[in-house]
Amino acid sequence: MGKIIAIANQKGGVGKTTTTVNLAAALGVLEKKVLLIDADPQANATSGLGIDVESIEVGTYQLVEHSKNATETILKTDSPNVDLIPSHIDLVAIEIELVDKDEREYMLKKAIAELRDAYDYILIDCAPSLGLLTLNALTAADSVIIPIQCEYFALEGLGKLLNTIKSVQKIHNPDLDIEGMLLTMYDSRLRLSNQVVQEVRKHFGDMVFDTIIQRNVRLSEAPSYGETIIKYDASSKGAANYLNMANEVVQKNKQAV
Repeated sequence: MGKIIAIANQKGGVGKTTTTVNLAAALGVLEKKVLLIDADPQANATSGLGIDVESIEVGTYQLVEHSKNATETILKTDSPNVDLIPSHIDLVAIEIELVDKDEREYMLKKAIAELRDAYDYILIDCAPSLGLLTLNALTAADSVIIPIQCEYFALEGLGKLLNTIKSVQKIHNPDLDIEGMLLTMYDSRLRLSNQVVQEVRKHFGDMVFDTIIQRNVRLSEAPSYGETIIKYDASSKGAANYLNMANEVVQKNKQAV
């Protein structure tokens, strides 16, 4: 049975989509079957996997509102072993449309229940907000990865996210776990980066991944070519970082079985 992992942080620009896309690609290289669900109306994960967002007719929007069944929304990607449920700007409307629905927090969970057995990992790229879409992702997920950038305001807003996770655990999804916190955009030359790493490790201990994602030019260039870092430059530091992280996720879940 596949594991569903949401990648969430309501703070923008922390490397959330970069992490979702490249973790998916790295898990695919490790011969895991992966589905990426783009649950962000900005659709960056969709374009980051080389899919033309303008051409999307069916995707997360139809999945969440249950107008299509899950298998009808899946696209193949060029990334080995990685499938995608794409996003589109239409997804913005879903928050308003779900407001009056019964069990509105469970729409995504119900929609993807049938996919669990088809994949080893289902990764959900959340929007940078704590709205209904993110709530749906956290309710559907087994665990959550929280990217934290190694910059001055890193811990700002983290309390809010952890409180949201707590209330989801209490009300909608008692089994939701924190898969781990991932330090991103690390620059070893900066004292501040090192301070943030120490601070986060001191506060959260074992909850923090050993792997740290370093600042890497190739990593920031890859999405503009619609490629994952592994396809764009497999020998780069960014590719090595995400392969290490994928290994860590796989090892962690082996122990949990």
